Amino acid sequence: MTVNRRLSGDGSKKDIRHYEVALPGEDAPTYEAGDAVNVVPVNDPALVQLWLDRLGMKPDTAVPGQDGPLAELMLRDWEISTPSKDFLNMIAMKSKDDELAHVLEHNDKQTLEDYVWSKDALDLLHDFPAVELDLHEVSTLFRPLQHRAYSISSSSKVHADSVHMTIATVRYHNNRRLHQGVASGYLAERVGETDELSVFMSPNKNFRVPEAGDVPIIMVGPGTGVAPFRAFLQERQATGATGGNWLFFGDQTRAQDFIYQDELEAMNKDGVLSRLDLAFSRDQESKVYVQHRMHENGKDLFDWLEQG
Repeated sequence: MTVNRRLSGDGSKKDIRHYEVALPGEDAPTYEAGDAVNVVPVNDPALVQLWLDRLGMKPDTAVPGQDGPLAELMLRDWEISTPSKDFLNMIAMKSKDDELAHVLEHNDKQTLEDYVWSKDALDLLHDFPAVELDLHEVSTLFRPLQHRAYSISSSSKVHADSVHMTIATVRYHNNRRLHQGVASGYLAERVGETDELSVFMSPNKNFRVPEAGDVPIIMVGPGTGVAPFRAFLQERQATGATGGNWLFFGDQTRAQDFIYQDELEAMNKDGVLSRLDLAFSRDQESKVYVQHRMHENGKDLFDWLEQG
């Protein structure tokens, strides 16, 4: 990690950050604008300790059939935040809770999502204090810790030796404790500049800057959705593309949430960004979103579409 910089203002309700990760050496992964970068996270040590406390187990407990002590497996190998279906079924069986059993029996995805909304696996276990899990159950109920994919917000034609990410940090309180996004909390708080982390790229061949530089592009990217279009604009500038570039961007307030404001306004002034339409929903009494700006400019949008 070479850069970890907050983009949103101090008064914002969001913590949106800009990250840059160095890709040194000849064997470094390559990418194109439109691709995703996958972050391999490490779980929060504080959450691991809460799990150990709830289970009544020691960090150095040996886990049969597993390589490493319990705390290390929880830290780096297991998905200890998002509850698996096996975990939910085990809780339902041991707790004999009618509501959870009903949700699982009907296999209704939306109802299940509503049931676990704002809860992680530890919250669910705390909801049923009489439920106890043995070491075998613990080792089989957690899925492998998964990578998290984010749109790349840089062009390799401009930043050949690094990859950029634009990520909103997930934080909320529930059950009298702070919850964090597995990867976004890891990046924001536990990976410092000069620390190493594991990333790999995922190509997205269906999401590319047009090969023809004279073709106009319309980009709609509210909030962190602007990330891939920052990469697109860098690429169009680097290649000298002559086609128009039109960006719709929005968030809550201009003063606190206009991320990359200096860059976007400079590109707009230089003509790289032909049109920049903004929508900040909380800056006036009636909420305005990007779709309202698109509707207001419907004729011009249609004209651009007609140009290919």
